[in-house]
Amino acid sequence: MHRCIGTPLFPSVTGSDKPVVSERRGAVMLIGINRPEARNAVNLETAQRLTEELSAFDQDNSLHVAVLYGLGGSFCAGFDLKELSQGSVSLKLEQDVSSAPGPMGPSRMRLSKPLIAAVSGFAVAGGLELALLADMRVVEESAIMGVFCRRFGVPLIDGGTVRLPQLIGLSRALDMILTGRPVKAQEALAFGLANRVVPDGQALQLALELAEQISAFPQLCLRADRNSAYHAVFDSASFTQAMQYEVDHGVPVVLAEAVTGARQFRDGMGRGGTFSKSKL
Repeated sequence: MHRCIGTPLFPSVTGSDKPVVSERRGAVMLIGINRPEARNAVNLETAQRLTEELSAFDQDNSLHVAVLYGLGGSFCAGFDLKELSQGSVSLKLEQDVSSAPGPMGPSRMRLSKPLIAAVSGFAVAGGLELALLADMRVVEESAIMGVFCRRFGVPLIDGGTVRLPQLIGLSRALDMILTGRPVKAQEALAFGLANRVVPDGQALQLALELAEQISAFPQLCLRADRNSAYHAVFDSASFTQAMQYEVDHGVPVVLAEAVTGARQFRDGMGRGGTFSKSKL
């Protein structure tokens, strides 16, 4: 059951002066950008904290899924250009993507476990790139996504030109990249940019529910399949190479998890394709 619109999901972080807040819910880690006065635009401190939080999540074996969201009604409006324009930030752009975080923080990371983005308000410019870091995006009806930095001559250097074409195809990606136009939730759903569209105020709750359901699956198998999909899209030089990677990383899971799963199926679990405890 979804929480009512306007009901605070995390009252414990209300009023926090930290630019990034986190909370653990069982095997799920919730990570929130907390700069609502700037529509959660990311400055250097926020970028560092996001990188630290997602790195800690990725290294913690007891955590299975993370949810990234923005407090105060907006996901993220990109990098804090106002702060940059005032000369209060010395932004050193590291061009070796393997040696340092991106300007938005974790955008250059390849996480080993699922990340879900709960998108409300604006997810634009670098904020769109953070949303693209996620495996799935739960998007509220009034949310806006887009390459708004097009208007100011700010390039996509946090993975936008890499991930977006793979997610929605080159033609649609170029439409967004070249025009910088706003993309609403239903169009994002048609593009495949949004995975779920929900009423305003419900993205975080549904993202948490999805995270909890995903975290209940056998994790070795889930991660092997997830990582093989990423490898096939971004790293494989050929179909044969991708197939070999899938087999090499899938076969060990058969003995580790699949035999037990087969016994559960034999004993009646999941017959007819049912998910008795899932609303995926």
